[in-house]
Amino acid sequence: MQRDLEGTRMVITGANTGIGRVTAIELAKRGAAVTIASRSEEKTRPVIDEITRAGGRADFVALELADLASVRRCAEVLRGRDEPIDVLVDNAGLAGQRGLTAQGFELTFGVNHLGHFLLTTALLPLLERASERRAPARIVVVSSVGHYRAKPIDWDALRRTTATTTGLPEYQTSKLCNVLFAKELARRLGEGRVHTYALHPGVIASDVWRSVPWPIRPIMTRFMRSTDEGAETSLYCAASPECASHTGRYYDACREKEPSKLANDPALARELWSRSEAWIADFAIR
Repeated sequence: MQRDLEGTRMVITGANTGIGRVTAIELAKRGAAVTIASRSEEKTRPVIDEITRAGGRADFVALELADLASVRRCAEVLRGRDEPIDVLVDNAGLAGQRGLTAQGFELTFGVNHLGHFLLTTALLPLLERASERRAPARIVVVSSVGHYRAKPIDWDALRRTTATTTGLPEYQTSKLCNVLFAKELARRLGEGRVHTYALHPGVIASDVWRSVPWPIRPIMTRFMRSTDEGAETSLYCAASPECASHTGRYYDACREKEPSKLANDPALARELWSRSEAWIADFAIR
């Protein structure tokens, strides 16, 4: 196994299970020091132990993406370490779960987009610092092919509880927001020190579907790919030299792919950014 990532620091959200777990283990094998940001230290401990037994380095920081106060504390902990971050993988997500976040946003949108928006923008100074010593730092946003099915964003619906029984339309909207965020962030950062990537990991039988009601869930996951296969594109975007000079692009099966028409709308991306920025600023004032 090549150790080409020696001396780098990777932060991965939700890496206690699924494709995030595989991504963390594989990056650690290549020499990266990995920080896993997730809800439960107890559930994350087996991943950290597996990495350390293999001679790698990993640690835990608490993160509840459904609560912006927790997201802010997580960012403060990481900034307090004063250590550059070479790669941030916005991996954590949920689907099929209904409800509201602590600040009153539709739950799937709040976890999959808004929590990651706050975390990522708060950590930008550490990512920019990493780029001063190595190749451009990377922000990898795990989206989904589901974004192609998303309808135009109903902004009012993002401030109400999940409306549908399955939560899948809300999931599709959140995944559209992931691609829009990566593209707008790339536009704002330019071709400089931090590059962004959005990706579809494949249709994966992972814990992201744990809240989809029975009997829909077993039917959905029966023919899905494994988490090992699902991590391939995350690893490609996080560490492959082939895409090191790219930014603001969308990937599927380790290849660049054209995202949906909505995801390619720069005006929509700017509006999502503006609203997200206002929402987290409003939370900070409160």
